[in-house]
Amino acid sequence: MYRILTLEDTVRVPPKRFSEELDKAIASELEEMIACKIDRDIGLLLTTISVEKVSEGKIIIGDGAIYYDVVFKVLVYQPMIHEVVEGVISEVTEFGAFVNFGPMDGLIHVSQIAEDYMNYDAKNAMLTGKESHKTLTVGDIVRARIVAVSLKERLPDCKIGLTMRQPYLGKPEWIEMEKKQAQERAKAEAEMEEKNKGEKGEK
Repeated sequence: MYRILTLEDTVRVPPKRFSEELDKAIASELEEMIACKIDRDIGLLLTTISVEKVSEGKIIIGDGAIYYDVVFKVLVYQPMIHEVVEGVISEVTEFGAFVNFGPMDGLIHVSQIAEDYMNYDAKNAMLTGKESHKTLTVGDIVRARIVAVSLKERLPDCKIGLTMRQPYLGKPEWIEMEKKQAQERAKAEAEMEEKNKGEKGEK
């Protein structure tokens, strides 16, 4: 889930930036401080939106820089359990498929791809359903649900678990097929109900 949050922090402006406009210097230093940093409580910090308030600068003995307490708005992404995401398959392995959705990657374990046994084709980097013949390969667009989140201090160490075994998840064509089958079932049930009503009326 993407959010815009208001945060407070202290920004160090080095002497080499004293000739610049203060707001621009602070915004630039702030961007370097937070971009792609992870906070386990609020998620992945993506970028600074705006600087809202700047305090009087403070000088620390032995340091030529000036320190400012700053209130600012930042765009963050925090993966949430049960959140539905859409992304692109970036890698396919024998144990599952990696999905890139925005700023993060998640793993769909082979057991969570479909209600079917998935065979791995190493030559073509593809997973294929034994009975359904559904295929999954690099570049496919998919819809999945987040089922596990483990945020670490470094982005590559974060682990996001995904599933596509729930209704209306998977590749767009899978979802369309599900919708079509649901409509056909509803139509058949309605026809059966009408037939049963007619038979009762005749009696």
